[in-house]
Amino acid sequence: MKCPYCSAPDSKVVNSRPSDDGASIRRRRECLRCARRFTTYERAQLEPLMVVKRGGQREAFNPDKLLRGLTLATEKRPVDPELLRAFAYGFEDEVGASEIGSEEIGRRAMTFLRPLDDVAYIRFASVYRDFDSLERFIEEIRGLKAEGDG
Repeated sequence: MKCPYCSAPDSKVVNSRPSDDGASIRRRRECLRCARRFTTYERAQLEPLMVVKRGGQREAFNPDKLLRGLTLATEKRPVDPELLRAFAYGFEDEVGASEIGSEEIGRRAMTFLRPLDDVAYIRFASVYRDFDSLERFIEEIRGLKAEGDG
């Protein structure tokens, strides 16, 4: 590790301990040239989950974007915002792959919303499935009613 004081390339670790509930390691280091001490933090850097959009372009998964969509769908509905946050920020860990299609994200979000609130589910589905007519709304609602009766 390069010394921040004299830019020497070598230092030695004097002390190490877990930090941030084990998410990182705090290391006290001493420069071998100037003998000054400094602290570094070490974290695992995981490859980001990549989202493959409908047009084929790729972008890094953004849990804030998913949370925003879920929040809009559940606006003024009796759904705990912490459930939405936990789903959005835990999504990447649940996928278990390095790449996912945007359609699959939508399907999983709908599966998540379905048992929570019918109205939120329909709102999300209308955007995800791009409802273009009243008939599509009615068709989806009939499907929900049929599931509920079964």
